[in-house]
Amino acid sequence: MTHVVLGENEHIESALRRFKREVSKAGIMGDMKKYRHFETPIEKRKRKEIARRNERRRMRNRKK
Repeated sequence: MTHVVLGENEHIESALRRFKREVSKAGIMGDMKKYRHFETPIEKRKRKEIARRNERRRMRNRKK
């Protein structure tokens, strides 16, 4: 579970920004969205295929 300790003279806005960053790093929002509704096997396969294509494209662009 992600938590942030508020510093002595720290504003709540900066602590909230740190919390959002930690949640993003942990991938909590992605998991929440993934489990929000039922995904059929075909949808799952398509999503994984798109992720594979994006990963390949990213790897190709790194080499250049």
